[in-house]
Amino acid sequence: MVKETLDEETLARERQFHDLWAAAIDVEGIHVKDYFEACTAPENRFIVQHMGDVADKYLLDLGCGAGENSVYFAKKGARCVAADYSQGMVDVALQLAKSNGVEIEGRTVNAMAMDFPDRTFDLVYASNLLHHLPEPEAALREMHRVLKPGGKACFWDPLKHNPVINVYRRMATSVRTEDETPLDINLVQMVQSLFSETTYDTFWLTTLWIFLRFYLIEKVDPNQERYWKKIILEQARLEPTYQNLEKLDRLLKKIPWLKRFAWNLAVVATK
Repeated sequence: MVKETLDEETLARERQFHDLWAAAIDVEGIHVKDYFEACTAPENRFIVQHMGDVADKYLLDLGCGAGENSVYFAKKGARCVAADYSQGMVDVALQLAKSNGVEIEGRTVNAMAMDFPDRTFDLVYASNLLHHLPEPEAALREMHRVLKPGGKACFWDPLKHNPVINVYRRMATSVRTEDETPLDINLVQMVQSLFSETTYDTFWLTTLWIFLRFYLIEKVDPNQERYWKKIILEQARLEPTYQNLEKLDRLLKKIPWLKRFAWNLAVVATK
């Protein structure tokens, strides 16, 4: 009972934070394509490569945020449900869809206890969701439950192991919630036990120099600008540096134990 109360308090804080964030979002300033095709969006490039054709697929965008994901996939022909615990974010997602000339459905849901029937969706996509939840494992089980046989769960989230990004987290307290808990890479083992096939990779090792440059050289206040948004917004400027460092990251990730020290984990798992 105590744990349930704590979980409810955590979710309430998350909802309040994201409702306030949603109220400040400029929908017209969102360039949907960049979130999936920019050089500085390696997680989504990996996911798109492995998820296959989404045309006519029924897709749940879980933890939809401002709706960039739902709109991107809708433009590719998917039938999308934009779902979030924050009604404010769901409203922004619907506005973004309208401004981009596509239709999506909006739902307010708890990712750890969804009210969708078993075997509903062909695809479940979740970006930066699991580390906001008290029980990410429960959300993974729910993703598995609502997928049709052969369906795919696609998600990416930050890992907890990199010391540079952990310093950033301690500084950027105003642009993140107090309850966020980056994932342990061993969560992949749980995914592998649930799903019949799992493909994953990690991203941002030496490429994290860009974060250091923001702070040390460009003097960007991490509590005034979200660095993880800035890398998308300024991808054209950052591309030469990023591309060179990504080549080095590919080499470093051939050393198995180094993969855990990347910033983000991306997973595509087939039911």
